[in-house]
Amino acid sequence: MPPPIPPDSLFWGTSLLDLKEMFSRTLVSLVTLLFSLSALPGLSLPATKNLQASDPCATIAGQKWVAPADVRACFTSFPVDPVEQANIVTASTRILGFHTSVNYQIRAPQPFTVDVHEDIIGDLQRISATQYQNDLDFHIDVSRSFKRLGDGHAAYVNLCYDGLYVNYIPLPLVHLTDNLGFQHVHIAPEAFKVAQAEFPDQIDFWQNALPGGLKGNLESLNGAQVLLIDWKPPYVAVDENAAISGGYQGFGTRQNSFFSSYSRAAKQWSYVFGQFASQSLPLSDFVTLTVLREGKIVPDTFTIPFRSRISTSAVAWADSPSFRANNCKATNGTNGVDYYASTPNNNDDSTARVQQQPQISPADRRKHLLNVILDVTPPSDVPLPPEIAPALPPLGGSYSVAQFYYLNDTQTGVLALGSFSAESFSDLQQSLLTGLQNLKTAGAKQLIVDVTNNGGGYICIAHWLHRIIAGPKDTTEPQAGLYTEARAQPLAQAITAAIADGADPDGHLMYNPIHWAFANNTLFPAKYDWLEDPVKKVINGRDDLFSQKLGQECQPFAIDPPAEGLFDSKKVAIVGNGRCASSCSLFSIAMNKLEGTKTVVFGGRSTVRQQYCGTVGGQSTDFRTLNSEIKTVKLTGNPLAPPDFLTNSVVGITWRLGFGVWNPEEPEEWQDHPANVPLDLTKDNINNPLAIWNDVIEAVF
Repeated sequence: MPPPIPPDSLFWGTSLLDLKEMFSRTLVSLVTLLFSLSALPGLSLPATKNLQASDPCATIAGQKWVAPADVRACFTSFPVDPVEQANIVTASTRILGFHTSVNYQIRAPQPFTVDVHEDIIGDLQRISATQYQNDLDFHIDVSRSFKRLGDGHAAYVNLCYDGLYVNYIPLPLVHLTDNLGFQHVHIAPEAFKVAQAEFPDQIDFWQNALPGGLKGNLESLNGAQVLLIDWKPPYVAVDENAAISGGYQGFGTRQNSFFSSYSRAAKQWSYVFGQFASQSLPLSDFVTLTVLREGKIVPDTFTIPFRSRISTSAVAWADSPSFRANNCKATNGTNGVDYYASTPNNNDDSTARVQQQPQISPADRRKHLLNVILDVTPPSDVPLPPEIAPALPPLGGSYSVAQFYYLNDTQTGVLALGSFSAESFSDLQQSLLTGLQNLKTAGAKQLIVDVTNNGGGYICIAHWLHRIIAGPKDTTEPQAGLYTEARAQPLAQAITAAIADGADPDGHLMYNPIHWAFANNTLFPAKYDWLEDPVKKVINGRDDLFSQKLGQECQPFAIDPPAEGLFDSKKVAIVGNGRCASSCSLFSIAMNKLEGTKTVVFGGRSTVRQQYCGTVGGQSTDFRTLNSEIKTVKLTGNPLAPPDFLTNSVVGITWRLGFGVWNPEEPEEWQDHPANVPLDLTKDNINNPLAIWNDVIEAVF
């Protein structure tokens, strides 16, 4: 049987409630339902009830905000199509033949053995034979099985459900340390301001949903200490969410994902609500909190409803059939193409919708290698409140996700880097050089690189940033990153054999040898079958096959790097909340382990080891890209080739795995990355980048 799915909570399970609480929750549910139904324009309550009974997807059609229960009624109204179930399981299983970490993740090496132990192929076999009450239950089982890999590259997303509606409450949480060193969960001090700005059309609903003296006083909850979440200590809710949220190997990083934070987006400083206050599926109807408001001595207990907001990427529908047709079936951006028969429409790439990077140009997407995680919740576009956003003017060279600041101590420069991708690869590359040179000219002697919530991006931007900071040396030339390997299962071997026989004369494909180098960093010859003699390994008792070790892929750079390093690497600090993945990990690991750069993670629980990065990989890719490789070399008839998805689905994988720095015979993915400095968040610096940077100066420099 599939694991039980909580009916009303994404991150904590069901529990026995006493009769009083059952009555209270039922009453609030009815009141919330009445609120949501009465808000529907032009519909009386009886008409809505009849419409919902006949077609629950019609009930929510055209509505920006709805009750989560109404979204669930639509999502759960579809039985599992056995053809689609078999298709999803088969396509997912076969594409995982290219995923480097399948056998490692059955029981991850230390220090992640407790955190990652998922046999995804075995689970997909189980799922194939399982009967489900509805299609949503089936989807959740597949999705959570992938999430148990703790790997932001290896994800299953169905855009019919994931992120189509996002569940919100106006109470993002933070993790603060008090003056005595004790840590507590709080409602964010800026919660009301952010919610009022982002949800102006719903704030009155939440104001009126509060009971008694709290009604209309949502702002009074700002900064309140949270004593209970759904009648449990708050850390229980944090840990239950971390157990299923996926994305990162480190449990501490997944804990940090529960809380609100900030990021540097392409156009602004953004506020990230965190996984407590924003959910990618409408599984929670309400949450009951017991809090101690500032200045009070008696706690308040109240229940507040979630509301579901439709995604801007949803395609309009009128009823259940059109909902299914418009949002749940494969699109032009789902499956791959034969590059010599047609040109892929990169503007309709389904994978791009869930990659944690800004929109990038179609030309750069094909030309430059990526290492970026997937997340069902899209990158935040909620502005960071002005009073906590950096007030310093950005220096020349600032561009998109890369912003440069010269701090008032006249010693410290800051590079706030929200991603290793931007719309233009070349503009980002030039901006990093210009901005750092301007910081040095201004007088900066030390550098903070803020990578909070950086999900990765262009691999060669990570190599470039390492090289221009550290300068030319044996750790940066000719290789400024990690040596890598690809998996060499039989279908991959068939692709490289076909290319060696001339199947890709224009060099479109990732598997083409013209893109790769030997471990001595000399290029492969054209038409070289580099998977012909794979390396045999036994991982967790299972036989596996990998390529030979691959050398550097980024140099010579298109821009000449400076003849000397721009900063002393030991006077550089890389700062974030641990959510630094993919190319961000490649950069941070190289700087820390090769150059002695300090790493700082803020906001984590003091009793939990904080990893400064996670989900390392070496190069990520996805179903659509690999499907195109298979079609281009005419291998769709191979019995190992995955079928085209019938559904609006995305699967990501790690295509290359980086070898370790300190232990070069094993993957860096599974080696330890403990932060040098754990930094406390307090009421004085919470979600305030400039205040955090000043605290880093004191803690590190």
